Amino acid sequence: MRRRSFIKGGAVAGIAATGLPLLQSCTPAREDKKTSGHSLADFELQEVTMLQLQEYLQTGKYTSEKLVELYLDRIRDLDQHGPSLNSIIEINPDAHEIARQLDQERKSGKIRGPLHGIPVLVKDNIETADKMQTTAGSLALSGHMAKQDAFIINRLRVAGAVLLGKTNLSEWANFRSSRSSSGWSARGGQTRNPYVTDRSPCGSSSGSGVAVSANLCAAAIGTETDGSIVCPSSANGIVGLKPTLGLLSRSGIIPIAHSQDTAGPMTRNVTDSAIMLGLLAGFDPVDTATRDSRERIQPDYTKFLDPGGLKNARIGVARNFFGFHEAVDRLMEDAIETMRKMGAEIVDPAIIGTTGEMEQIEFDVLLYEFKADLNRYLSALPGDLKVRSLKDLITFNEDNRDKEMPWFGQEIFMGAEEKGPLTEERYTGALANLKRLAGKDGIDTTLQQNRLDAIIAPTGGPAWTIDWVNGDHFSGGSSSPAACAGYPAITVPAGFVHGLPVGITFMGGAWSEPMLIRLAFAFEQATKHRKMPQFLPSLA
Repeated sequence: MRRRSFIKGGAVAGIAATGLPLLQSCTPAREDKKTSGHSLADFELQEVTMLQLQEYLQTGKYTSEKLVELYLDRIRDLDQHGPSLNSIIEINPDAHEIARQLDQERKSGKIRGPLHGIPVLVKDNIETADKMQTTAGSLALSGHMAKQDAFIINRLRVAGAVLLGKTNLSEWANFRSSRSSSGWSARGGQTRNPYVTDRSPCGSSSGSGVAVSANLCAAAIGTETDGSIVCPSSANGIVGLKPTLGLLSRSGIIPIAHSQDTAGPMTRNVTDSAIMLGLLAGFDPVDTATRDSRERIQPDYTKFLDPGGLKNARIGVARNFFGFHEAVDRLMEDAIETMRKMGAEIVDPAIIGTTGEMEQIEFDVLLYEFKADLNRYLSALPGDLKVRSLKDLITFNEDNRDKEMPWFGQEIFMGAEEKGPLTEERYTGALANLKRLAGKDGIDTTLQQNRLDAIIAPTGGPAWTIDWVNGDHFSGGSSSPAACAGYPAITVPAGFVHGLPVGITFMGGAWSEPMLIRLAFAFEQATKHRKMPQFLPSLA
């Protein structure tokens, strides 16, 4: 969750005996770039794609176990030492053994698919039934070991992925305080942007975005309520895909709000996101939102990858999301001109006219759902955890203020606790109104009136400096319409402002992932804006 304008108004990572957590601290990034013998740019898996990794595995150039070893070395070099990116909250102690088993399967002729033997990372609010914890970055859930995999984790395991570890995040998915610092959690410390390490990684899927960008894994999974996949993807120069609500199951994921929550892939290119989406999507009887997806799921989204996919496409320009930064506007104009040259018909402007009405309504809906959904989740957890409700969590944070709240408070928690049940007319009316404003009267109307295939807008601005005292300094973004409507959006690198990445978002109607993947891939292939981060300590 990325806190927007509607919310205006030295903790050390926990150490568990069962996992291999990485020691992190809220200290400024060191300028010392010494590593364990590798230069920051000297990495043999630099920018490698999933298809390339599969080729390496098939030809015997690498084993899956060797890939794990290389990525773990990279994590030690960049995450714990050197730039101290702090993107990984815990390493899977069984990663090597899982890789060995998958190597044996490959030798016996069994290959599960494009993810077989590929190391991936998952956000620390997604349950894994292994030796890793699931804590949402909070000390209150320290020691929580899930008894069952989240549905999408099971999909990853069946597909043959190696779960390399858990990524750090904005604690409780950035839904605790209006002055929080994206990428900070009491358990994991402060995650840092790999392009300039005194800059924010955005959030809440901060660690996933940073780890992918810095080549600490082949791909990662993030989650989004409003902006938590697309913003860190944009700020870290990668591709992030937020699916239609219900395309991916949420069972086993620590919730914010059931009307907007979803998981999604975060990768260095559109092809890998398409591969991941097809493997993650699936009907889950536990998550009723996935019922509508059964006839919509594509088993292979890579078939929509078309380098000429922008030809004859009608693209609308959502000008109401421009104007917050002149350099970002220039990048968007360049992107629009590229699309024209590729044969797209540009409809400019194509305003989503209801966005100004949505912000306070959305926040009210999220407060209601957060209380109800989190209470349901916490009360069902096994074991002897310290918290069983939002009220317990508030008390825990107060009792551990020096570790949990050294920089910012929990006023959003307290606002949610004051809300009543989901049967209240204020909630039901607000939810219906929000879905209408974002969906039917928002994105749908804009698409239909202009006969559009998709709408484009800047994903966000360049990353701001990390500020624990005042919190985040968002300049602008376009995540809310798709987030509130439950519609898909994909962000792709669009260029740089003073060396800081900026993304462009393609958004569409419900279940329009095939079209968005086609358009985003064509733009990516024509521009190739993705560049390796340089791990600068500062722009100064």
